[in-house]
Amino acid sequence: MKMKAALMYGPNDIRVEEIDKPECPKDGLILKIMAVGLCGSDIRNLTSDSRKGNYPFIYGHEIVGFVDETGPEETKYKVGDRLFLFPGTYCMECDECISGHSENCSNKEVSSLAGTGGFAQFAVVTGEKIRRGGIYEIPDDVTFEAASLGEPLTSVFACLENVNVSYPDTLVIIGAGPIGCFMAQLAKIRGAQRVIMIDINENRLEMAKQFGVDDVINSSTEDPIQAVFALTGGKGADKVISATPVNATQTQSIHMVKKGGLVVFFGGVPKGSMTELDCNLIHYNNIWIKGHFGASYSQSKRAYELAISPQFPTEKFITHILPLDKINEGIQLTKTGDAIKVVLHPWD
Repeated sequence: MKMKAALMYGPNDIRVEEIDKPECPKDGLILKIMAVGLCGSDIRNLTSDSRKGNYPFIYGHEIVGFVDETGPEETKYKVGDRLFLFPGTYCMECDECISGHSENCSNKEVSSLAGTGGFAQFAVVTGEKIRRGGIYEIPDDVTFEAASLGEPLTSVFACLENVNVSYPDTLVIIGAGPIGCFMAQLAKIRGAQRVIMIDINENRLEMAKQFGVDDVINSSTEDPIQAVFALTGGKGADKVISATPVNATQTQSIHMVKKGGLVVFFGGVPKGSMTELDCNLIHYNNIWIKGHFGASYSQSKRAYELAISPQFPTEKFITHILPLDKINEGIQLTKTGDAIKVVLHPWD
């Protein structure tokens, strides 16, 4: 049997083709993918030489669907079950997992089980992935589109929990993309008193206002550091999160935070690049800097439960639902800022 998939043959070379449907492992299952989110990291991978010549490859990790087929040794799930696949997979045995930071799992064999392959009509779920966990059932009254937001919300949920964004924080978020908008909404749910959003794209800044953002700063038309100090009475923000893939915003972030404040480097920057930091400012102002990546199993489960709850406005975030055939259009909509979140339908 054949299936449709979006194969990457190189940077910006994504082709939707018919390929063989994968075989079901004897202790695993085949998931029929009903919706898959288009993530910023997917776009970065699809537009760069992410595989270093090892093509073709199928990206996509915000995967939801239902069980299409099970192997003879699989007993946990049955055909028809609606499932969300958290792409992270952890051993729960190494020092990092035992310490509560399973997102840093050092078992390379297990972490390689992290799910990709979502830009297709079917995906394999191995028995090992089922045994290790990170698969959550989707209630019948929750749409596949809403459930797909459980993955991008996960790292945001973990970040804001780890740095305790709460009342009466003034939070600056640099980057008004999908992740920045998730951060703004969740910060308000957690009790942040004021959220300031910075970006160079006016469309994104306007859209961000619907997610609890109190003030927006277009850094292409005004100095964002001066603007933050003007909005905070000359003190600076309690916490600043750099949520862009740009070194320059990391450099700027430490100049926006108050004395004794906290800066988070959330967005991944190009490999091998270096960020210039004023170390005397960090030293004398007692500024704390934290890097953030991923989420623990506990955080992933709670983030997923929030994403499918009435408290989280998924309908505001999903601005475009497109067939898989239009994945390249979805990439452009996201890059230009015309879309907040694009969800792809492999079966349309």
